[in-house]
Amino acid sequence: MDSLESLTRQITGAKDLNSIVRTMKAMAAANIGQYEMAMESLGHYWNNVSLGLVAYLKHVRLDNQQNSRIANTNKSEKSICAIVFGSDQGFVGQFNDALSQYVQDYLSTHEGTLEIWTVGVRVPLLLKDMGMLVTKEFKLPNSINAITSLIGSILVEVEKNRGSGSIDEYFLFHNHLINEGSYDQQKLRLFPLDEKWIQEKSQLKWPTKKQPEVIGDVGVLIHRLIREYLFVTLYKTCTESLASENLSRLNAMQRAEKNIEELLEEIGHTYHRLRQSSIDEELFDVVSGFTALKKDEY
Repeated sequence: MDSLESLTRQITGAKDLNSIVRTMKAMAAANIGQYEMAMESLGHYWNNVSLGLVAYLKHVRLDNQQNSRIANTNKSEKSICAIVFGSDQGFVGQFNDALSQYVQDYLSTHEGTLEIWTVGVRVPLLLKDMGMLVTKEFKLPNSINAITSLIGSILVEVEKNRGSGSIDEYFLFHNHLINEGSYDQQKLRLFPLDEKWIQEKSQLKWPTKKQPEVIGDVGVLIHRLIREYLFVTLYKTCTESLASENLSRLNAMQRAEKNIEELLEEIGHTYHRLRQSSIDEELFDVVSGFTALKKDEY
């Protein structure tokens, strides 16, 4: 049976842990706010880039070099690269586990060459445990200001592989927010910009009745638009993943806080019962001693 001293130490430890949990919960809530603001801004920017692509696609087609890449993607066994966005830190519930299982379920049916690039230190460990080979690992940015550097590093590697023709398709795997209190796993095709991509973008409607015009060198224009499209897509994916990570951490901290409060309540009841029992014993000893003294007087 626990003593009063042991229960006191447990109560003190639980209160200290609860203070840490509340701090982490507040930090996660603040981070979600800034990442959601970034996602909203990126949405507007992505829309502008997409409208530029719509304007271009209404007048011209991809050049011969790009058409050769389109033909190259029609191979029976394609080489694909999966870029998986996970987390560095823990206390995120099933954030990395669910994503890793989602990646395995999709890639397990692929018969061609496969490369897996990961962002964050926890996802590659899980994927390796599942028997999958991780070929490149990137560090997860610790703030919104560091995302640009990460995206630049990924695009450099994409450009290297695109030049050599070693990879046909690139897919992004990440967690994304689906409503205010939950997230889900998502797969997004990043590259190449082939006929399927052209059809999807051609469905976007120009916001006014005036028809857009392409001015200047169309070759320079399309390459700049594609570069911006790839950059903002990767940036948006990273911010969605970070927002989902902090949401998962917030949910985990809320559950931990509830469990700690229940534990404190349980330990508190035990402490008070034990304390009351100790007081009753002391009073009983006093009464017994007083009664014995009274008998001696008579």
